[in-house]
Amino acid sequence: MSKRIIFITGASSGLGKALAEIYATHSVHLCLCGRNQSRLYETAAICREKGAEVSTYLFDVTEASSAQEAILDAEAMGGIDLLIANAGISGGVLGEAEDSEETRQVFKTNINGVINTVLPALERMRCRGKGQIAIISSIAGYRGLPSAPAYSASKACVKAWGEALRGWVRAEGVNVSVVCPGFIKTPLTDVNRFKMPFLMAPEKAAQKIQKGIRKNKAIIAFPWPMAFAGWLMSALPSCFIHPLLRHLPKK
Repeated sequence: MSKRIIFITGASSGLGKALAEIYATHSVHLCLCGRNQSRLYETAAICREKGAEVSTYLFDVTEASSAQEAILDAEAMGGIDLLIANAGISGGVLGEAEDSEETRQVFKTNINGVINTVLPALERMRCRGKGQIAIISSIAGYRGLPSAPAYSASKACVKAWGEALRGWVRAEGVNVSVVCPGFIKTPLTDVNRFKMPFLMAPEKAAQKIQKGIRKNKAIIAFPWPMAFAGWLMSALPSCFIHPLLRHLPKK
């Protein structure tokens, strides 16, 4: 039997690396993408030790042509079974607000990067009548946050897009899940200097995501207290929630 092909962006560190490692088995061919060559190769070596076949792709997801080239290469191996659009960045450091350059880069990576990865794979999955896509959003995407305007807006965008895609392509045999985690200990959160409730190890987060994908859940949100808080923030009227949100510490 042919190996299951799993394509993961942002696999060189953090959550992407944890996802690569948890999916690394003898029955899987991992297609791992990242911008940092040494860290990407390190992840690949670990996955190979676990028995997985691994291909690596060194590119930036904001480059549409490079993303498409990598997708087409993976498709030529037999077709991508699962695509995890994980690559993303944050903005703001040590309480400083996101400046204009950071805002544009966050949108470019977190929105265009997801689109550049998902669209070429989705087209071929629809033609085959099968496939699965997981888009990594965030609980921060449930409502616009004054503490991280660009980040929360970009995650809200891909969350809504993923939810819409799920209904759009379901009848064609393609499943789409949106992942909304809380705080995960990664290089993105290591720069935060404020208390991060329910901070989770990337390995534990990867387990929850893998389980949710296996169940084909529409929304994979965790931990549940933060998921509930995110839902509540989105449900409450602006006059109630905005005064509270203004007191959140800035990224």
